[in-house]
Amino acid sequence: MRTEREMMDLILKVAIDDERVRAVGMNGSRTNPNAPKDIFQDYDIVYFVTEMDSFLREHNWIDIFGERIIMQIPENSELFPPSLGGDFTYLMQFTDGNRIDLRLSLIEKTSLWLQEDRLAKVLLDKDGLFPKLPAPTDNEYWVKKPSKKIFEDCCNEFWWVSTYIAKGLWREELLYAYDHLKITRNMLLQMLEWKVGIETDFSLSIGKNAKYLSRYVDQKTWDELLKTYPIVDENEIWNALWAMTNLFDEVGEEVANHLQFSYPPFNTSKVKAYLEHVSKLPKDAREIY
Repeated sequence: MRTEREMMDLILKVAIDDERVRAVGMNGSRTNPNAPKDIFQDYDIVYFVTEMDSFLREHNWIDIFGERIIMQIPENSELFPPSLGGDFTYLMQFTDGNRIDLRLSLIEKTSLWLQEDRLAKVLLDKDGLFPKLPAPTDNEYWVKKPSKKIFEDCCNEFWWVSTYIAKGLWREELLYAYDHLKITRNMLLQMLEWKVGIETDFSLSIGKNAKYLSRYVDQKTWDELLKTYPIVDENEIWNALWAMTNLFDEVGEEVANHLQFSYPPFNTSKVKAYLEHVSKLPKDAREIY
């Protein structure tokens, strides 16, 4: 596996040798001082170029970066329409384990790139396109303190969608129920994120997809959270739902007390009774009540 130094030297050499590339930027975990360093970190690179057409006519110019296992070009996708406003991206996984996410952007868009991400770092600037930048920081990704309304909306979404899970399980539509379980779990993760924020004075990020959450919650909470990830089985999904409602109640009340909100913000006992009722409802029932 090529070292970080070898990869950075290659990325910069390609840019230096190509007159069309006027600047190189990097963001992501490699510029984040709080992100753990490991062998799977991508190189999130932006080449700021004078024009795009000559790069895009033949894509084999990227072969210089190494032999690839697989590549994705989002801007060529019909299934997932591009979203970078005219930029072009090569997502490259190499046979030596390294990965580069290389984005091409016109030099006129340098200021827009700086506005996107406080983790931006300039690696090369041939023409003085960039001002002097402050040190990269991830503070825009720190847990944000919720307003009372946002807290209540989170609670409402959790308990509202829980009824979809019950309905899907009664109908034996397991994929439907499982899919809605993910929505309620996202609300639980949001509540756990606020709990971590309270305990750390809202001074850190738990990472994309809550990937750092296990570092900031106690073992009991973590174990209870893992119970909400079941196999696709009716009884297992019901058990996951009960684990989720119990944990949501526990953490919701804790967050509410710290933020001086009310929990529950509405009568959740009726929802719980409904879920319990549906869980015992015969499959040949003609009426819910």
